[in-house]
Amino acid sequence: MAATIDAFFDEATFTITYLVSDPVQRRAAVIDPVLDYDHRSGKVSTASADRVLAKAAERGVRIDWVLETHAHADHLTASAHIKAKTGANVAIGEHIVEVQKIFKPVFDAKDVSATGREFDRLLKDGERFALGGLEVEVMHLPGHTPADVAYRIGDAVFVGDTIFMPDYGTARADFPGGNAATLYRSIRRLLALPPETRLFMCHDYKAPGRDTYAWETTVGEERAKNVHVHDGIDEQTFVTRRRQRDATLAAPVLLLPSIQVNIRAGHLPPPDPNGTIYLRIPVKVAA
Repeated sequence: MAATIDAFFDEATFTITYLVSDPVQRRAAVIDPVLDYDHRSGKVSTASADRVLAKAAERGVRIDWVLETHAHADHLTASAHIKAKTGANVAIGEHIVEVQKIFKPVFDAKDVSATGREFDRLLKDGERFALGGLEVEVMHLPGHTPADVAYRIGDAVFVGDTIFMPDYGTARADFPGGNAATLYRSIRRLLALPPETRLFMCHDYKAPGRDTYAWETTVGEERAKNVHVHDGIDEQTFVTRRRQRDATLAAPVLLLPSIQVNIRAGHLPPPDPNGTIYLRIPVKVAA
C-alpha cells in the first residue's frame, strides 16, 4: 500500500510541508509544518498550517503525528498549533537534546528543559512505528545539525535539510553542532538506498536556470547529478567545497526567532510579567 502524499510549498521560507496519509486506515502525519511569522511586525499566523488541516479534513484522515526533521533555522514550526487542533503527538530525533543545550544559554531560555521533554516523543535511529497500516522508519542523518533525521515511509524518504534537489546540492554545515564530514557520511548513507527510492525535500530555492520550484527526486538522480555530492565526490573534496561555500552564506533571516520556537516544540516563549511574549535577539558588539 502506498502512502498518499500532499505537499504544501511556503514561498516565504522556501519550505515544503507534507501531509502523509494511509488512505485505507485514514491516519496521517504532518512533516515540517510552517507557522507564518512576519519578522517586521512580529505577527504570527496559522494560515499555512490551517491549509494542511483543511486538506486532512478533505481527505477524511486523522492526524496522529507531527514529525519534525530537525529544529529548523529558517522557519517557525506550527507543530504546537496542529497538536492543539488534532491531539497529534509531536516527535523529533532524540539528539534535539544537544541542540537545546547549545541554544538554551544563547537565549537565556530558562524554561527550556534541555532534556527534550517539550516533545511527545524522541526518536532513535532505526526506530520504526506505525502510521495506520504504514510503517515509518527513522534515519538519523546528522551534519546540518546534530539532530537531523529523515523519515522513510515505503518507497518515500522525507529528507529534511540533509540534501536538496540535484541542481542545488546539499545543506550547509556551519550552524552550531554542524559538521561537513558528518554531513557527507549521512548523505552517503541516504544514497545507499535503492536508486528508485523517492526523496522529498524540505526546501527548494530554484537553482540558477530552473524556472519552477521542485521537491521530489530519487536516489538515482542524486547519485548521478547532485552538484555537490554525486558519485565520485570523495569526503575530503566535499568537505573542502562545503566549507568554502558555507563561508559565503549569510545567516537565515529567521534564524533567531526560529530556533527559540523550534526547540520549544512550536511553543512561543512564556510571556513576561506584563503579559507580552518576546523573542530575544542576542547582540554582539563589534570591538
